[in-house]
Amino acid sequence: MRFFSKLTVLCNCCFLVAVVLWWMEFHKKRVGHDERIIPLPWAESTLVTLGYGAIIVNVLFLLICLIMGAFKQKLNVPKWMIVFCVLIFFGQIYFFFFQ
Repeated sequence: MRFFSKLTVLCNCCFLVAVVLWWMEFHKKRVGHDERIIPLPWAESTLVTLGYGAIIVNVLFLLICLIMGAFKQKLNVPKWMIVFCVLIFFGQIYFFFFQ
């Protein structure tokens, strides 16, 4: 569970970076045809892929936490990670479904 929680936090951080990159691309005035935010296209696409896939990892993590909490099992995860994932989950819901 500790590895999965760290993977979830990493994916959620990639989601935040992907949203910032999306916002910068959306509000940027295009001068040339191949101006990228990050000059490394593979890094940008990796961050965006991990960021957009984070909602699936986040849902699985929160469901596991909910099930383990319902059965009164000990979570070996810091509370701040759970709170961070819940807050990011609401942001993901807003970003993917309401924007």
